[in-house]
Amino acid sequence: MANSDNFWTQKRSDGKWESKREGASRASKVSDTQAEAWAYSKDRARDHGGEAYLKNTEGKIRERNTYGKDPFPPKG
Repeated sequence: MANSDNFWTQKRSDGKWESKREGASRASKVSDTQAEAWAYSKDRARDHGGEAYLKNTEGKIRERNTYGKDPFPPKG
């Protein structure tokens, strides 16, 4: 199930970078640089108390930031 508080940053087929809310069909913002898109995703995730994910050019998660409720110590 998609969590609409989470935001993903990934490279598009046209070479630009997008910030997209989890479960959305369209990007929230399209940027020329990865840094700009990543900063936007982190800000939005922080505002919503969710998580920000950064995918590398191969589509694997490279970085992840959690905002809001992050239990400590983690379960497991």
